[in-house]
Amino acid sequence: MTEPLHLSRRSVVTALGAAAFVALPAWPETARAADGPLLDTHSATEPSGTHVRDVGGTNVVFQYGAVLPAFDGWRTHEPTREYLSLDKRWRFRFDPGDKGLGEGWQSPRFDDTTWGRIDVPSAWDLLDTPGFASETAAFGTGTAFADGYAWYRTTVDVPGSWRARHVRIAFLAAGYSAEVWLDGTYLGKHEGANSPFALPVAGALRPGTRQTLAVRVFRRASYSDYTAAPPQPVTDDHEIPYKPVDYWPYAGLTRSAYIEAVPRVTIAKLLVAGANGRLDARAVVENHGASDFDGWLTLDPGRGSGGRPTVVAARIAARSASVVRVSVSVPHAPRWSPASPHTLTARATLTADKPSGPRVDTLSTRYGVRELTVRDAQVRLNGKPLFLKGLNWHEETAAHGRAMTPAEYDRELGHITAVGANFIRNCVYNRHPYVYDWADEHGVLVMDDIDTMWLNTAQEKLQTERYGLARALALTMAWNQHNHPSVILWCLQNESEIDPEGAPVYRAWLADMKAAVKAVDLTARPVTWASNTSNDPAFDIADVIGFNEYFGYFYGKDADLGPTLDAVHAKYPGKPILITENGTWSVAGTHGPDTTQGTEEWQAASFTAHWNQVAARSEFVAGFTYWVLKDYKQRAGYNQSYNGISVMGLLTFAEQRPKLVHEAFRKAANPRS
Repeated sequence: MTEPLHLSRRSVVTALGAAAFVALPAWPETARAADGPLLDTHSATEPSGTHVRDVGGTNVVFQYGAVLPAFDGWRTHEPTREYLSLDKRWRFRFDPGDKGLGEGWQSPRFDDTTWGRIDVPSAWDLLDTPGFASETAAFGTGTAFADGYAWYRTTVDVPGSWRARHVRIAFLAAGYSAEVWLDGTYLGKHEGANSPFALPVAGALRPGTRQTLAVRVFRRASYSDYTAAPPQPVTDDHEIPYKPVDYWPYAGLTRSAYIEAVPRVTIAKLLVAGANGRLDARAVVENHGASDFDGWLTLDPGRGSGGRPTVVAARIAARSASVVRVSVSVPHAPRWSPASPHTLTARATLTADKPSGPRVDTLSTRYGVRELTVRDAQVRLNGKPLFLKGLNWHEETAAHGRAMTPAEYDRELGHITAVGANFIRNCVYNRHPYVYDWADEHGVLVMDDIDTMWLNTAQEKLQTERYGLARALALTMAWNQHNHPSVILWCLQNESEIDPEGAPVYRAWLADMKAAVKAVDLTARPVTWASNTSNDPAFDIADVIGFNEYFGYFYGKDADLGPTLDAVHAKYPGKPILITENGTWSVAGTHGPDTTQGTEEWQAASFTAHWNQVAARSEFVAGFTYWVLKDYKQRAGYNQSYNGISVMGLLTFAEQRPKLVHEAFRKAANPRS
C-alpha cells in the first residue's frame, strides 16, 4: 500500500501537452434494444466495436461505446468503487435447439426454477463428462462435447446508492461468444474465448431493486460427428479460430465475473511506462456526467520509487474522455529483471476543486522499471542480451479445465521455474490476469498470444478488410497487459496459411495487427509470430523472427535445424531469431532406444539435439521455446485413442508426472547465464 499523501510532499505541475478530450462514442441504439440481440449473426464488423481514438496525443482503446477499462477489480477493490462478485452458483440450461431467445429465457419474468445449476467460473465441459482427464475414457461423450448455445441466469440486488454511478459488468472470459441481458435489456455481444470485456449498463440498471442477469454463451461444434472416421470439421469464417485447432475449446463463463460501480467521473485506465529513471503515466479519465469536471489528478509513483506524488490539473468535458499525462522522476526505483523482479505500485487519485479536495476516484497499477531493446540480432533487457529458455503451456487442469484456481496456477507455473525456464509463451490465447501478476512477481518473461491460429488466406483477408476481430484481439492484448514488465513480446499469429499467391494478403494482415499493438504500447515491445516456416515472406515486418520447427519429427532430420538457423540469420542478419515451438511426443512409461518414436528416450534425445544447435548460436538466436510443459487436451481429430490427450509434454496431463525429457530440459544450461 502507498503511504498517506501530504500536500507538503507534492509538487504541482501543469499537464504535459493539451488536456484534449473526445466525446464518448455513441453505441448503436440497436445494440440496446430490449428482448433481443442484433438480427445479424455476423455484422459488418466484430460485435464489440473495438477501435482506437487519439485522445490528446494518446491512443485509447474503446469498446461498447466506452473506454476499455482496467480489469484489476477481480483482485483489488478501489476504495472509491463498489463491487458485486458474480462468482457463485447460477441457473444453467443447454439450448441445443436454439429456442431460448424465442421463448424469452432472457426475460426477468421467465421461470427458471427447473433449470440446473453451474458454478461461475467453470467450464461446462466438465459438468458431466466421466473420465475427462483419463487417457482410457471414451472420446466423444458428455458435456465436453455439448456445443451450440447454453444459458446462464442469476439475480443481483442492485444497491440504491448506484443511482449516481457508472456501472459495468465485467467478464474475464466467456467461451466462445457471449450475449448479455439485464432485466431483458440487451447489453451487447462479445467474441473471443479468452479476452476480458466490460459492458456498460446505463439505461438497463434500476438501483434499489433485484434484477435478472442472463447470458447466452455459444460454442461452435468442432466436428459434425466426433466419432466419425474421418471427422467432418465445422467451420465459421468469421470466428477465430475459424476451424478445429489442437487445443481444447473450453466453453462457458470460464473466468471470474463481477459488477463494478464507479463514479461518473472515473479513471478508466492507467497506462504506465517505467524506464531510465522516469515514469511516464497516462490516466484515461471518462466523464459520464452531464456537467464538465474541473479538478486535479495526483500521480503517486509508489513506495520505493524515490518519486514524489505529482499533481496535474484535470478538466474533462461532459460526456467525454480525456487523457491526463504525468511524467515523474523515480530515481530510486530498482530495475525489474528475472534475477530481481522488483515491482512498484502507482496510484492515480482524482480530486475535485483542489488537490486536497474531495476524492472522486482512484486507480492503481503495478509496474516495473526496465529497458527492453532489440539490437544487433539480440533481445536486450536493461542493456544485457537475453537468452529465453522457454516453455509453451496450455491453461487448463484435469480438475477444472480452463477455470483454474489460484492454487492450480501456482502449481502449474511452479513447474516452469523448477526446470530453470525464464520464459513462457502463452500459446495461443491471453491468460487470466493472475498469470501476468505471477510472472511479474517471479521474474518470468512472457510472450503473449492471441487466438489467431491456422487462419487461411480468405480469413486473413476478411479479418483485415472487414470483420476486424483479429485486430480487436491484438489491440485488447496490448492494452490489457500494457503495464506488466514481464511481458516482453507480442505474438500476432500461430501457423496461419501462407498461400504463395496470397502473400500480399498475409503481409497486410500481419502489418495491420502490428500497427494495432504498436499504436497503444508506450514501451514499443517487439512483435513476432509463430510462423509455420523458416522462409516466411513477411519476416521483414517482424522485430523478432519466430518460427515453429519440427525437424526430425514431421520432416527432415534433427541436424537440419542448425543450417536452417544459419540461413535465416544470413538473410536477416540484424534480427534475433526465436524458436517458438519444437517438440516430439512420448507415452509416459514407454521406454526403448532413443531412435524409436514414442519412447521417453526418443523425446529427450530429440530435445537435446535441438537445444544444442540453438545454444551454439546464442549470438543471434534469442531463445528456444519447448512444446509443451505438460500433456494437454484437444479435440482436433487425432489421439482419440488417448481420449484426445496430446502426449507432447514434459509432464503428464492429470498427475503431472515428469517424463525423461523433463530432466533433460532441466539440465539444459542457458548459454547466457
